[in-house]
Amino acid sequence: MKTPHPSASRFQQLFLLLHLLACLGLWLTVGLQTRPQALPDLHLAEGEKLACVSYAPYHLPGQTPLDPDTRISREQIASDLAALAPLTRCIRIYAVNQGLELVPEIAAQLGLKVLLGAWIGHDPALNRQELETAIQLANRHPKVIRGLIVGNEVLLRREQSEAALKALLDEARSRVQVPVTYADVWEFWLRHPSLADSVDFITVHILPYWEDEPVAVDQAVSHVGQVRQQLLEHYGKPVLIGETGWPSQGRQREAARPGKVEQARYIRSFVHEAHRRDWDYNLIEAIDQPWKRHLEGTVGGYWGILDTDLHANFPFQGPVAQRNSLTALVLASAGGLMLFGLLALIRKRPRQDLVAAAIAGVWTGSASWLAWEHGLMAYRNSWEWSVLGGIALAGGLLALAHAAGARARQPFMMADATIQARILPGLRSGILFAAATASLLLLADPRYRDFPYWLYLLPLPTLAALAWSGTVQTGREEGILAVVIMLCGLGRWLMEPGNPEAQAWAMLCLLLGLTGLVRISKASKTAGAEASKQ
Repeated sequence: MKTPHPSASRFQQLFLLLHLLACLGLWLTVGLQTRPQALPDLHLAEGEKLACVSYAPYHLPGQTPLDPDTRISREQIASDLAALAPLTRCIRIYAVNQGLELVPEIAAQLGLKVLLGAWIGHDPALNRQELETAIQLANRHPKVIRGLIVGNEVLLRREQSEAALKALLDEARSRVQVPVTYADVWEFWLRHPSLADSVDFITVHILPYWEDEPVAVDQAVSHVGQVRQQLLEHYGKPVLIGETGWPSQGRQREAARPGKVEQARYIRSFVHEAHRRDWDYNLIEAIDQPWKRHLEGTVGGYWGILDTDLHANFPFQGPVAQRNSLTALVLASAGGLMLFGLLALIRKRPRQDLVAAAIAGVWTGSASWLAWEHGLMAYRNSWEWSVLGGIALAGGLLALAHAAGARARQPFMMADATIQARILPGLRSGILFAAATASLLLLADPRYRDFPYWLYLLPLPTLAALAWSGTVQTGREEGILAVVIMLCGLGRWLMEPGNPEAQAWAMLCLLLGLTGLVRISKASKTAGAEASKQ
């Protein structure tokens, strides 16, 4: 992009107006998130607890079952289970390695039952080791082990055939005294009916959020009940709902929206219905699992009843708000206001421009904090922090430079010409390129990707003011990027027409695209030429 000097007043008016509107929209949105929402309370009877919850101990920094060298200490497992014992009668584990083989012994000391899992994958040697260890534990702790689950979603992952899985199940049943089962999503149970002959009860995963046709939270409990009843009637065997739950963070899928309020609503409603109708169930999961973000995106790490510090993610009674405090956001806004205002004062900007700089500072500070907040939940490694953090930094610098008068007649830290000719156009083009890449990835591979609103909302008021005031002239490259952004944003929305997040993303892409398509008029060129001579 080239940056001539048009009428400064038109740019400043748009700069002020667009940032003011952006601030009003942001604070309205965030303010609504702090409003407590009334939800049905979960009143458990005296001494009553949750039936069972999935337990994985990989919630501390650096812990992941994907690293074969990971080993969880006895002390950590004991601490985790002590935190869970007041909440549940039972825990489900998925493997018996990396320290998890200690769970039955520790659980017995705390009065907990265990659904013991043997992890079955594609490696025959590891499968044999897992099965042998699980069988030994089941025979050593028969009063603690509620059931032995041989394999978890193996058919879904296509790591074993039905025949091979049946052989493992039949062997386990012949060698243990506890009930034996297999766990998979409900569609795969219906596709493999003969598997039911090799289990003592059906363990089915029913996750309304992850359905091929996602189910909204207010219909989710009913959906789970219908699926459970279908399997019960189809097989005539006891059915354990082996996994059900709701995420507290992540991207929305059609009508299925993650959130703290939605998680509380689902868990409270489901548990109430399950206890009323005597369903056997296991909630996923006990503790948030950050490592799952590497497999499932942001949403994968936030299914826990407890957070990684073992604090409750939501209460079982009373209203719940998505956001409990605005303190950090207010401080970030104040910091942005002070930074932008101080720099504008140093640059001796006119009074109207000082007001514009202050409003832009409030917007940039608050939007940057929300981008940072999302990064803490979503970014998984230093590469993502570098790239995505760099985009946020570019947006903040773009606003700061123009708020401080990068286009003013006085020198800008002795490098005004360089900033105008290279740095600012480079920032604008880089942001458009990043937005085009993000929109293309969301169109082609959306399942585990968030909508990165704040990265691109942050620079939008500045980009729009530059483009719509005639301050910049877009080249062919920017035009191509703009078309990609708009088409991909619309395409994502058309694939998820009922998803408000996809609708908002499409609108953001349209606005971003327009900033890359507006071309400078002859009148603006003339005004710019005259301004540059003054």
